[in-house]
Amino acid sequence: MPNIKSSAKRALIGKARNARNKADRSALRTTLKKFDAAAGSGDSAAAAASHKLAVKSVDRAVSKGLIHKNNAARKKSKMAIKMNGLGQ
Repeated sequence: MPNIKSSAKRALIGKARNARNKADRSALRTTLKKFDAAAGSGDSAAAAASHKLAVKSVDRAVSKGLIHKNNAARKKSKMAIKMNGLGQ
């Protein structure tokens, strides 16, 4: 337990940020899994809707600093490849 008031506050802030980051990362993974499920089912309309949401959540994760921009680019590229495969 910290003895200094400011370090105690920093510890509390760190716990709160950790919880928020964990929740945001979990939500990101959920949207990506929903897209994979929709793309796997072969329903192009549902896949297109979930693709839009997944790309949006990936971009939001980058702006929040949850993932690196190159990681986001890789995820969006893989999703675009899956979407293009559904059109054929």
